Amino acid sequence: MAVPPSPLRFELLRGAALAPWLDQAARLRIAVFREWPYLYDGDEAYERHYLATYAESPGAALIAAIAPGDQVVGISTCQPMTEAAAPVRAPFEAHGLDPRRFCYFGESVLLPEWRGHGAGVRFFQEREAHARDTLGLDYAAFCAVLRDPDDPRRPKDYAPLDGFWRRRGYTPYPDLRCVLSWREIGQAEETPHELSFWIKPLTEGVPLP
Repeated sequence: MAVPPSPLRFELLRGAALAPWLDQAARLRIAVFREWPYLYDGDEAYERHYLATYAESPGAALIAAIAPGDQVVGISTCQPMTEAAAPVRAPFEAHGLDPRRFCYFGESVLLPEWRGHGAGVRFFQEREAHARDTLGLDYAAFCAVLRDPDDPRRPKDYAPLDGFWRRRGYTPYPDLRCVLSWREIGQAEETPHELSFWIKPLTEGVPLP
């Protein structure tokens, strides 16, 4: 049976082209990251400022999943690791891995009602192509928050994405970790959170680091 075409269109945005979409993207990040496992209590002004840094990052790209009516329902970001925040670069430098060879994949968020239309796969394909063909980098890397599987806030029907990431060719590096801070729902202040990295070679014949 033929797979029906996705109702979404995808645009790779860079530099000033991001500006018209920043407000929608900021609201989207807040909505999706409130879910487990991030439980992020976001602020729209901060989110817009954060996303604007991708417009200022020369090698960065934001892939937008856009529904009919020009509604942004998903975004995915990437940038050379040399342009990423210091806490992201630090564990690579500490383990003797050259950040100049890596593309850092930031967030990948999609509204629940639009999941199952192939956006997750497309996000990885677009970012990997940008990292490999445009930036000439050897590896893609992203990090995921570490949570206690017995945390009572974990939804009973939560399905980890580990299998999806492995099918995309990514390998977990549990000892390669960074610490990022954000305010969780119900908290007054930001708290540190530990995240571990997954890595994929972008060119055939390049071994895992």
